[in-house]
Amino acid sequence: MLVGTPSGAGFRVVDSYSRIVRLGEGLHHTGALCPAAMDRAVSALRDCAERLSKSRPRMVRAIATEACRRARNGGEFLDRVRRETGLDIGVISTREEAELALESCTPLLDGAGRRALLFDIGGGSTELAWVRLGCGPPSLIGYASLPVGVVTLSERFGAAAFTEDGFDEMVEDTMARLTDFESVHCIAREIRDGGVRLLGTSGTVTTLASVVLNLERYRRAQVDGIALTRSEADDALSNLRALDREALSRHPCVGPERADFVLPGCAIYAAIASMWPAPDVVVADRGLREGMLMRMMRADRARPDRRRPQMART
Repeated sequence: MLVGTPSGAGFRVVDSYSRIVRLGEGLHHTGALCPAAMDRAVSALRDCAERLSKSRPRMVRAIATEACRRARNGGEFLDRVRRETGLDIGVISTREEAELALESCTPLLDGAGRRALLFDIGGGSTELAWVRLGCGPPSLIGYASLPVGVVTLSERFGAAAFTEDGFDEMVEDTMARLTDFESVHCIAREIRDGGVRLLGTSGTVTTLASVVLNLERYRRAQVDGIALTRSEADDALSNLRALDREALSRHPCVGPERADFVLPGCAIYAAIASMWPAPDVVVADRGLREGMLMRMMRADRARPDRRRPQMART
């Protein structure tokens, strides 16, 4: 959840809240959201609703993404959320998901060249956006949502994700899913020609940046917008791969809640970097929440009766 109020060309954060709920737990195997995952999500959303009642934003938009798009009981779950929390959550399309991520990351693409490949490694899916730069605001050339994320890979590979063979298999599995997008857009050739920026927005790339910076604890201000060279990102990935689950749990920028998901995320990143070997990757600690706030505020500025509101996204 993110609550903000307009400030200059952006916004000032009034309140923010996050909790790992693993809503897509078991979805790959069953095609449905499991009761435990739905209970965790509803509990977190109750907390969001309570915090929203205190900040009292004038505009609220709440969205669901891949897990609810895919689950056969996604609609039932959202009906339950509406009854128990009062939050009216809408499922957005893969295109809108890509557009919102792009909107939040647009400031990081200023002067980036002629093309950008934006990727967002999520829990149940990985989003790709191929972007045209240099002629007005960035615009989508193509987008895709791949049904592979840190939770789905963690469930499929289990303890094998911490082994060399298991990690390599996760990379190969992901690369096979990237080939269709590559065959349509020929991104590797564009990268060889130059002028292509690779930009990642997810816990995976922010963790890699934290390792490169050797942070004792995560600091968004030092991570958001940093450009990692290919060798820096590869070294950080190797450092994380060398750790077992217990060591990852103790890592100051990972922790016990994310220990199972870091290496699956690194495998997805490794597949992307292998398929599209850009010289560096820009790290974004921003995404759908920020994109939604920016879009809501832009729409509000166009209102004839507008005043300075607080707005929220969950």
